[in-house]
Amino acid sequence: MVGWGTASRGLRALHAVGRQRSIVAGLFVVLMISGFVFLFWPIDRPGAASVPSPAPSSPLAPVPSGTPPAMGVPSAVPGETAMAALSSPVDLSPTRDFRALAVEAARGIYTWDSRSSSYSDVYARVRSWWELLPDGSNPLSVLVKEFEATGVTPTSFASLGQQSARRSAKAQSVRCDLELAKVQEFPPPWAGLHVCTVIVQVLDETSRDRNTYSAPITVMLNCPPAATAPADRCAMVAFYATADRIVY
Repeated sequence: MVGWGTASRGLRALHAVGRQRSIVAGLFVVLMISGFVFLFWPIDRPGAASVPSPAPSSPLAPVPSGTPPAMGVPSAVPGETAMAALSSPVDLSPTRDFRALAVEAARGIYTWDSRSSSYSDVYARVRSWWELLPDGSNPLSVLVKEFEATGVTPTSFASLGQQSARRSAKAQSVRCDLELAKVQEFPPPWAGLHVCTVIVQVLDETSRDRNTYSAPITVMLNCPPAATAPADRCAMVAFYATADRIVY
């Protein structure tokens, strides 16, 4: 009986130890589950990084006026573009090619736009091309008379301005020096002085009308080796638009 009692007490002790281990294991499992829940439960925790919400879209910056238009977007009506190119002010390029200079000057004399220039602007541009000679043979009084022979005066220009008038020209032909009969008869008085007669096709336009015609203009050019000419280019020293001064 004693052996059996001792054995029973030993079994009870083992059962008690087993229960304690089960309780400890259960508590460990509960703690692990709680830890996982704490780590992954979707709540805001102190120190958690917040994702900034997207900023509202900013308005588009204005496109500078000089920026080229996008592909497929017309920049201007074709007719307006072509007209603006023809009526744009002409300036003389420095050159020793007197033929090219004569054509450029003739076209420029017959090119202006009252919508963007006054009579004073147009006259001042042409005046800047007319280089006075030391002998006084090309006074500015001649310039005024010949420029007005193209059909432009301060009074008429003011009237044309009210009609949005503009004028453009392109050269049809040019003949210089010995190609002209009068020059063969009366050669220039010094080497380097050239005479060219240009026929220009002129287009006069207003807000209500347009007219095309041909006009001759004689241009006098002073080039090296003339002592009175610039060293590296030709200069326009006169032009004639009156009928009795045109050189043929």
